[in-house]
Amino acid sequence: MHTPTILSLVLLTLAGTSLPAALAVPHPHAAATIKCPLIFDGRIKIRTQLTDFDSSATSLFNPDNVKGSSLKWSQILKFPTDPKDLGRGSSRFDNCTHKPVEVTITDESVFKTQYGFRRAGLIFSGDTNTGSPASKGVKTLHFSVRQDGKRGLNLTHEYLNVWHETSDWSANQFNFQAGTIIGQEGSLPKNTFKIMSRENKLIWSTPIEKKEWQNFAITLDFNTNTLQVYYSKGDEPLRSVIKPVPNNNAGEGQYQIGILKKPTGTEDVVNSGYQESGIDEGQIYGGIFIEDSAGGCISL
Repeated sequence: MHTPTILSLVLLTLAGTSLPAALAVPHPHAAATIKCPLIFDGRIKIRTQLTDFDSSATSLFNPDNVKGSSLKWSQILKFPTDPKDLGRGSSRFDNCTHKPVEVTITDESVFKTQYGFRRAGLIFSGDTNTGSPASKGVKTLHFSVRQDGKRGLNLTHEYLNVWHETSDWSANQFNFQAGTIIGQEGSLPKNTFKIMSRENKLIWSTPIEKKEWQNFAITLDFNTNTLQVYYSKGDEPLRSVIKPVPNNNAGEGQYQIGILKKPTGTEDVVNSGYQESGIDEGQIYGGIFIEDSAGGCISL
């Protein structure tokens, strides 16, 4: 039996001949241009290995936090390869030199003594708890998300997926959330992504897409204490979905990108409550970066 060479596979693809799913490679789209100065770039280079996340010498993120104490990031993160999960392969601000990364949680995803939570949150390397350049002036956090069909979130729980936590760990300036928000079960649908204020009030929401990249940008103006949200699907340009709204951005702190799953059946969500056993859940991310939006600069 003749074994196809790489060249013949490429020629077959160009000719429109279908390839086996195992050999198919999602075609990269034309990535959107980042127009503003980058503060932190969390886009994952194509040659990155999972073990690169375990060392400060090779990781774009803090190798020590925030994760289960017994776990390494190389045990938590995955590089998605299933076309069903990736569609055309990369998110709006990624190109052929980048790839998505998936943050997962399991029963072992217990940070320190926070036994009520299951969590894993990436923190940009250099995003210090105090004095971070990303917590001054006007900054925009970009990220895209996509769902893993085999590691779906249990939306009967409340999830924090992306957030900015104050330096004294007493509050979050904003929360990007999914699932059933504790105390607001009757008013907020569980199958939506929600951007919540520091006071846990809804700012904006959109349905969770099962088969498409969803792109978000959140602008925090630390000078005027406002927040603005941009959104699009697939390759579409981001557009403003709300005008700047008042928001308490004080307290410095750090951005986290990942999953924090809250328990049910308790008021002490940090330390107790119900988490089912056999957890295997994930959230796929792409196009992660923070840019300087001074003067109204925003990459769309």
